[in-house]
Amino acid sequence: MTLDRPAYRVKRRLLGEPLTTEHVSDEKLTNRTALGVLASDCISSSAYGSEEMLRVLVPVVGVAAFTMILPLTGAILLVLLLLTLCYSDVVTLYTRAGGSYVVARENFGPNVAQVAAVALLVDYIVTVAVQVSAGTNALISLAHLAGNGWTGLDHLQLPVSVAVILLLAYGNLRGVREAGRMFALPAYLFMAAIGLVLLVATVRGLTGELPHADLEAPGVVPLGSPGDGWLQGASLFIVLRSFANGGSSLTGLEAISNGISAFREPQGRNARHTLVAMSCVLAVLVLGVSTLAHYTHAVPYTDGTPTVIAQEARLAFEAGPLGTAGLVLVQLATALVLYTGANTPFTGFPFLASFVAEDRFLPRVLTRRGHRLAFSNGIIALTAVSLALLLVTGANVDRLVALYAIGVFTAFTMAGSGLTAYHLRRREPMRRVKITVNALAAVISAAVVLIFAVTKFTEGAWLVVVIFPLGVWALVRINREYRHETAALQRLPAHGDRPRSRRHRVLVLVETLDLATLKALRYAHELRPDSVLAVHFAIDEAHAHRLSDAWESTSATSVPLELVACPDRRLRHAMRELAVRTTQDGDTSLTVLVPRRMYANALGKLLHRGTGEAMARTLEQLPHVAVTILPFDASRALKTLESGRTPGLD
Repeated sequence: MTLDRPAYRVKRRLLGEPLTTEHVSDEKLTNRTALGVLASDCISSSAYGSEEMLRVLVPVVGVAAFTMILPLTGAILLVLLLLTLCYSDVVTLYTRAGGSYVVARENFGPNVAQVAAVALLVDYIVTVAVQVSAGTNALISLAHLAGNGWTGLDHLQLPVSVAVILLLAYGNLRGVREAGRMFALPAYLFMAAIGLVLLVATVRGLTGELPHADLEAPGVVPLGSPGDGWLQGASLFIVLRSFANGGSSLTGLEAISNGISAFREPQGRNARHTLVAMSCVLAVLVLGVSTLAHYTHAVPYTDGTPTVIAQEARLAFEAGPLGTAGLVLVQLATALVLYTGANTPFTGFPFLASFVAEDRFLPRVLTRRGHRLAFSNGIIALTAVSLALLLVTGANVDRLVALYAIGVFTAFTMAGSGLTAYHLRRREPMRRVKITVNALAAVISAAVVLIFAVTKFTEGAWLVVVIFPLGVWALVRINREYRHETAALQRLPAHGDRPRSRRHRVLVLVETLDLATLKALRYAHELRPDSVLAVHFAIDEAHAHRLSDAWESTSATSVPLELVACPDRRLRHAMRELAVRTTQDGDTSLTVLVPRRMYANALGKLLHRGTGEAMARTLEQLPHVAVTILPFDASRALKTLESGRTPGLD
């Protein structure tokens, strides 16, 4: 019977019983669950995509923004169509996690693919912060509208957002299937809630009862003048900037291709069906929210709350008990889907990071599955970085959106370009159509990246622009280190397993005469060396003399003890000098055995410092020298002694 360590017992209590590797196939997602888990990010972005367009247009062109939003939404839906066709191609051809990274690697080589890797990793990190912050905004908007202007939750924006990220991390550490059950429902609840808003608003609009928002309300974004906007020559710049902001509605579209490994077989077909369903839902939601904004003139507020979608729900349902109930339903569903939309990166980021790590561009520790078969190290890394970003930006959605779309549209560009190159090399049915669609997707996505980088540069996009080349350099540098290590370790000399020295000596480091020392001495004899010597470095002369006297009077060992003077108390330096002297003839190999006393309780660890690892690091670079640390369970020996029995050397 094995005794689990306290930390492991806590882990089992928090995360559940460990899952064995053969249960990986059981952790796959059905299409319905996958739509809720992987599509939450994409679907929930409809809650703020239209608002981000209005936030650019309203201060410049005023009320004309509500007319311009519809053609801009139409342009975004056209991009959505192209990207859906592009990523349908991706999940059909590449049925392994990685999405645009895999496409770029297979078509442009591993180094170029790191551009896609950095783009996706950055996008996942920002997505967590944006979605969670927007979800908290939805709750504050509910308090503002349902509570007649009460905004008492404002000071909770950051702590609530931090708590939600920690909760998402915990859910995913429990495993993919449990995260699916936990996070799939809010996506369907959000679809139903917004569908209800659109239905009620349509009925009231047809009867002429749909009201307008108050454009003069305290806190709204100041309305500009259409004439001034055009006279300033800002028309093209503003339209492009608004279009780029609206492109945030399409973030998350890549999640299905990045998490395709989570689907059940046949993975390609299931992922394609889920992708098409997700895109159709997103198109309806984005068009519906923008159309309602066009008719109701719901305008953004400077502090972000109440949100445009919250205002639309209030205008559609009006006041009264039923209206308030409808508003509560919409806002809670919006908050939940935004929060769970932040779960998508917790599925995609670890899969992508493990895939990049398998290619040796990230540390290999990211390839390991954890206690519940999730890629725990990737989840923990994503949690730490996204929390840092949240703290730096104060959970402000407007500041975070400036960092948002560049990463995902760079990934879109890589996917479209890679598939264009793929089809150019092949003769197949519909070849020209596929080349045209993927090339258009690549060109438009690259244009959005450029627009976003230029128009949002001073608002924080500069950070992403700087991070990209640094991130790519870091990944390539990691890969170079791995390749150099592999090359060095694979240079096997002829007959490398034969001994290089004629004599073999073993030194046993002695601190005191006890069971740990005797165990090391016994092991030294089992190595069958030419000689065994016990060595004590005399830092404390009185202790050294007592040890020498005890050694001479004991019958427990016949190995001689040598006292080595160490007046400057530099133990490791003295050990290194002794090892060099012992092996300086070139014909002697040396093994140093270091007894290590292990204590289970914290007090024992505190009272007894361990020097074994430090000694090993001191000697590891010397030729003809090997260091072995021999653990001895001192705590168990104490328990045996307390029970009245004689402790052994095992």
